[in-house]
Amino acid sequence: MTAAREAIVLPLLFLTVALFAGMRIEQRVVFDPPSLFALVLGILLVRLLIQSGTLGPERLLSAQRGELANVSGVVVFLTLWAAAAQIFAMLIPEDGLPRLIFSVFFLILLLNTAAAGPDRRRLLQSLAVTLGSVFVLKFVVLAALSEPGTGWLKRVLQAMVEGITLGTLTQRVLHPASGYIALFTLGLFLLGVFLLPFHEPPATSTDLVRGVRL
Repeated sequence: MTAAREAIVLPLLFLTVALFAGMRIEQRVVFDPPSLFALVLGILLVRLLIQSGTLGPERLLSAQRGELANVSGVVVFLTLWAAAAQIFAMLIPEDGLPRLIFSVFFLILLLNTAAAGPDRRRLLQSLAVTLGSVFVLKFVVLAALSEPGTGWLKRVLQAMVEGITLGTLTQRVLHPASGYIALFTLGLFLLGVFLLPFHEPPATSTDLVRGVRL
């Protein structure tokens, strides 16, 4: 990893994610810091990135690096944590039963994924699918249920959840631009995770044999 990516690109990328993920558009644009629970989820995700090799901590902090380089590594860690926490805060609905459901889902998912011990490739795929699916649920499905009026999508969803009190499945009405900002922010976060310095897997005997043949 180049020094420019570590010192400039990654911190700037994760700070941008933290800023945009914390934006709430109401009568005016406000910044909503992550909850304590979102900070805990952020820690779990960073730990999972390290466990899977997606983030190699020795490539950011080590005795072989200079003091300035280690400070740069600490900044990457902190901005990654802040961005991860804000991503969870952005994707979890702000109130109602959906907030509880999404919160429990993320907690169980992170703990279960850590127990499964995926490698970098599988974790990146799982992260993209999971965060993308939750994005659709909040900013498309729940947004349609919560919008006033009776659009075709809302009528279809109402028919699917017939017998369940609709008020328990709704959330605060979102600004029309919220979904676009969230999609852009989510894409930036996944890009930043992909660009993290990852842990190189140790060479196996099979790899060594192949190298000799080549």
